[in-house]
Amino acid sequence: MNHWVIYIDNNSAKKNFIEDFQKGKIPNELIEYQHKKGLLYSIFTLVKLIDEEDKHDHKIISSEQQALETMSSGEQKKALLHYLLNEKPDFIILDNPFDNLDVTFQEEFKSILQKHSSHISFVQIASRKADALSFIKHFGRLTYDTFTVIQDSAFEKKTKKHAYSSVSIPQPLENIASLNNPLIHFKNVSVSYGDKKILNNINWTINKGDFWQLAGANGSGKSTILSMITGDNPKAFGQEIYLFGNLKGSGETVWDIKKKIGYYSPAMTNKFKGRHTVEHMLISGLTDSVGLYTIPTDIQKRVIKQWLSVLNFHNIKDSYFNKLSTGKQRLVMTARAMVKHPPILILDEPTTGMDDESSALLVSLVNKIAQETNTAILFVSHRKEPYLEPKSIYTLEKSPSGSIGDITTA
Repeated sequence: MNHWVIYIDNNSAKKNFIEDFQKGKIPNELIEYQHKKGLLYSIFTLVKLIDEEDKHDHKIISSEQQALETMSSGEQKKALLHYLLNEKPDFIILDNPFDNLDVTFQEEFKSILQKHSSHISFVQIASRKADALSFIKHFGRLTYDTFTVIQDSAFEKKTKKHAYSSVSIPQPLENIASLNNPLIHFKNVSVSYGDKKILNNINWTINKGDFWQLAGANGSGKSTILSMITGDNPKAFGQEIYLFGNLKGSGETVWDIKKKIGYYSPAMTNKFKGRHTVEHMLISGLTDSVGLYTIPTDIQKRVIKQWLSVLNFHNIKDSYFNKLSTGKQRLVMTARAMVKHPPILILDEPTTGMDDESSALLVSLVNKIAQETNTAILFVSHRKEPYLEPKSIYTLEKSPSGSIGDITTA
């Protein structure tokens, strides 16, 4: 039984390749899959099934009768995999199957795939070299829309530690607030949803200039902690949580909190579907707007010109953001979250779906921000990114009484 890994980067025409593959438009080197029954394991398949469940009020893939939409991302992916395997296809296309999965879930997935590899062929689409399934012996590369067969050694990880730019991070236009330490302080914080215990006695302090990585298994409460910091979670009220010197619920508005936070997650990219140039995207970060609705001042233009130099994006400053590669979009969005020099910068799984080279560039930019500014950084990721240089790691360890926090020095 043959299996393939097809390596892609952020310029590969992955969507078109998968669609053509499913329609039978298959490269000659993969002609063995012609006229075979194939299924797709992908976030796009999950979204489609969630929509169908919601539309028809019928549980499609969950034997436990739990709605797919209410499951954690790990549970959703596990349910989808079992559903596809039970359909007994000839092959399954695995589209970056390990994105957003913790190490435990990944190992469980690999074991399941290995078990079925004797009678189902797997075609793995992989952005990261480290994600390649160990039992696969055939390899290809998708360069934009061209497929070529390669030896695995031809795709050795070429990423290296980047010195991002010799151009310094621009100084802030204004200090948002003169804040004392700590910026964020959790004291004996516990959270439950009904009978489900999420967090147990969390104690955590974030000071100016800190560089933290927040880690933990799927469902360990990372999103809960983030939502209590950003002011979006009512569970924060009544807890001893101090945000920028104020006890949560003591009169500050959500907007008061959010204007002190730079935040980026890949899902935010979908908000910017209009004709926004790279330059305008960065300028709008100074005003926290989706788009540019006022004429920028000369000072704003000058500081954004400096940011374009940091990114080495002067040559694409007038390009439309939605036409950029995933890697360039993520760099723009990270810089956009930082242009006003917020007291804290939160990056929520920023490298999800990125290739090795693009991830290394983003990590280099984050390290540069940490080295040259007094902004505290909170980098959330399941993946241990090569070359990321956090000072400390806060890991949520799951337990029956809720996740507890463990602090280690990176």
